[in-house]
Amino acid sequence: MGEPLDIEALRVETPGCAHKLHFNNAGAALMPQPVIDAVAAHLDLEAQIGGYEAAALRAAECEAVYASIARLIGANAREIALLENATAAWQLAFYSLAFAEGDRILTSRAEYAANYVAFLQVAKRTGCVIDVIPDDAHGATDPAALEAMIDARTRLIAITWIPTNGGLVNPAAEIGRVARAHGITYLLDACQAVGQLPVDVRVLGCDFLTATGRKFLRGPRGTGFLYVRQEMLQTIEPVVIDHFAAPWVALDAYELRSDARRFETWEKPYALTLGLGAAADYAVSLGGDAIRARNLALAGRLRGELAAMPDIDLHDLGAEQCAIVSFSHARIAARDLVDTLRSRGINISASSSSSTLLDATARNLPDLMRASPHYYNTEDEIDTFIGQLRDLA
Repeated sequence: MGEPLDIEALRVETPGCAHKLHFNNAGAALMPQPVIDAVAAHLDLEAQIGGYEAAALRAAECEAVYASIARLIGANAREIALLENATAAWQLAFYSLAFAEGDRILTSRAEYAANYVAFLQVAKRTGCVIDVIPDDAHGATDPAALEAMIDARTRLIAITWIPTNGGLVNPAAEIGRVARAHGITYLLDACQAVGQLPVDVRVLGCDFLTATGRKFLRGPRGTGFLYVRQEMLQTIEPVVIDHFAAPWVALDAYELRSDARRFETWEKPYALTLGLGAAADYAVSLGGDAIRARNLALAGRLRGELAAMPDIDLHDLGAEQCAIVSFSHARIAARDLVDTLRSRGINISASSSSSTLLDATARNLPDLMRASPHYYNTEDEIDTFIGQLRDLA
């Protein structure tokens, strides 16, 4: 176990802490100063000397971002593509796969809406089938049930590691072991996990992993990345390409890049890319285990306080839970409470039932409030938040 986090120093490096009580890290976390500086410095450079010229001058730093992301998730730099968000990364991976009538996609009950509508579209186009993996007794995706479902028609296992609501952490590595044992492609949405938990793609056993910069990683909006396992790069072709992804090598031929950057295009937001790299380096410097321990302590305290309030119902699942705390109020609608708290300097978010429609329907969930503390939050801030909720009673 490493040294505990220096929370005061981390808060000094987080300018937003001086202005808001921010419990919306599952939406977009507050950026630390090194991330802000990386973005601002490159924008200033572009303003002074021009965009192309700035990119050329900072080429080595931009190239190093691939290594930073790889270090964060236990990959190598050739397996990383930098993209504008997690959804774009996920879509590029998913739509590069070929499906035929009768092929099966196995997914989780808590799968995110953006992913599930893509399943529906491909099922409509090809006749493939979507099957939902049963949950275990605690509400997490059940690896044993998954293994029992697999047959010769199973083409893809695609789950969300940490759903957008529900608080649970799905057993991503156990699911990966099932996928590897049966040679089935495994697509893991790690949007809420990266920056909140330690991530090692070799342990996870995934073929693809997608994530965003803006959430628990604390990077800028407009950034994300895709991991593609090296072995997949020998066979996978993106559904769309440009001359960066696949140089035009003859009048009638192109040649795909040999690395994951075949999923990128030529134009990039260089300032944001440098900010993403700074965020990855910042998280690595703190350590995934230390971040997870701090987040679990804060989330546990918050859940305990909320559970003691008569008007509050918690809706979190799983034997293993994370720093997304989902709850409802007996008398106040989710979005009304979000607006009221925001007016009082406290940021939380609302999670629509349509964002996880299978889970919301199965559990008859309303729209939920989602409070998501991160390591730079404090116990005093939790107490302030709880006090404001009590004032609304």
